[in-house]
Amino acid sequence: MTTKRKPILMVSSAVFGFEELLDRIYASLVQMNYEVWMSHKGTMPVYPELTALESCKRAVKECDLYLGIILPRYGSGKEKPEDDSITHEEMREAIHLNKPRWILAHDHVVFARGFLAKLNYGSKKERETLKLTPSPIFEDLRIIDMYEMATRHDVEVYKDRAGNWVQTFGSPEDAQLFAVSQFRRFQEAEAFLKEKFEDVKAVRKVLKKGGPE
Repeated sequence: MTTKRKPILMVSSAVFGFEELLDRIYASLVQMNYEVWMSHKGTMPVYPELTALESCKRAVKECDLYLGIILPRYGSGKEKPEDDSITHEEMREAIHLNKPRWILAHDHVVFARGFLAKLNYGSKKERETLKLTPSPIFEDLRIIDMYEMATRHDVEVYKDRAGNWVQTFGSPEDAQLFAVSQFRRFQEAEAFLKEKFEDVKAVRKVLKKGGPE
């Protein structure tokens, strides 16, 4: 007897300061019968011959679905201060591969972006002139770069910004509700398509035999 492989759902490698949020999301997705790759829970595949960044980028490539979370904490994994974080690189890879993806953004990120825009620091180039003192409330201005990457601000024509939905959340409950709602719908859609595909195969089989008796 063969069993269908569980869909692999990777959650971006943001951890510190938001463990409750990640625990909630992990429990919900596992209950929905996904195989969840999450560094916080130790379920991310680790390749000893690769760096942590390379392992995470390979995981993005090999997973079926990707859930990105943009938090006020920028994340680690940088070899040099100017390098982007692992979480940032993962999201860039998911977009590059056009991986089926869902993105959550903490409301501090959305507020900070809007506030800086009002102060005429709305572009990446303008933000680079600022010096930010890191804090738990907001750690790095590149968090806003991640948000704009996720909303596809690099695509000039708005109607061409496919996959640009980013859901704002203010509490772990909000984020959990979004994740459960979206991935439950994905399961339902997958089941519907599988059922229709089986129906089509059955019709083709009948037609191949010369029609129903």
